[in-house]
Amino acid sequence: MSGYLRSRIPDQCGESAAERVAAAGADLIDLNMGCPVPKVCKTGAGAALLADPDKAVAIARAAGRGSGLPVTVKLRSGARPGDLSGVDTARRLAEAGVVAGICIHPRHASQRHSGKPDYELARELADELPVPVIISGGLRSAESAREAFERSGAAAVALARGSLGNPWLFSQLLGERAEPPGHDEILAELDWVMDRAAEHLGAERAARYLRKFYPWYLERLGGDKALQDGLQRAATLAEARQLLGLAS
Repeated sequence: MSGYLRSRIPDQCGESAAERVAAAGADLIDLNMGCPVPKVCKTGAGAALLADPDKAVAIARAAGRGSGLPVTVKLRSGARPGDLSGVDTARRLAEAGVVAGICIHPRHASQRHSGKPDYELARELADELPVPVIISGGLRSAESAREAFERSGAAAVALARGSLGNPWLFSQLLGERAEPPGHDEILAELDWVMDRAAEHLGAERAARYLRKFYPWYLERLGGDKALQDGLQRAATLAEARQLLGLAS
């Protein structure tokens, strides 16, 4: 089991949250200091922490102290073009000895998920830091993940948005399968996701929550605009299944 903790303030609160994560059976705590979403950054969390390396170090230290677990941190290269505050923060975290690894998404936060990641910058960081560096960003296929791994010199890759609606990416990257998933396999996976969402959230809430999932799968199913629109309007899981041809 992996544990993920997003802590907004250090010291006692950070330790308390970390203790709860450890008690739940997590193997590590990964702090996301790279999220570019405005509603996250305006609270001082996510990529906003790149402007306050002292606070970033304090949070990582508190998480490790409170949990007794290894702590890793994910960051962006900076907040905007030309800004390397994320690289500087990565150095500070490593020098302070409060992280077991750094995950770098080498695009600035204002790029969000567009533009080409700077894998050469990631390589400089991987060569310099005394802790393992993990590469993330722009990994939408096994080929792009392998390219990023080689060009960055990272110790590992972290698949994030590229795996949304595409869990087969992991086995493709590991060489366990070469062919893309077929139509029936994609539908079966989506059907499983719908069942799990209903178990976790309840059928009514899951019907709304899954609307952001459908485009990931329809991209691979080749669904048309009418189907996409219908799924976004579906009031129940039964209605969504009917549209997808999953109704029994």
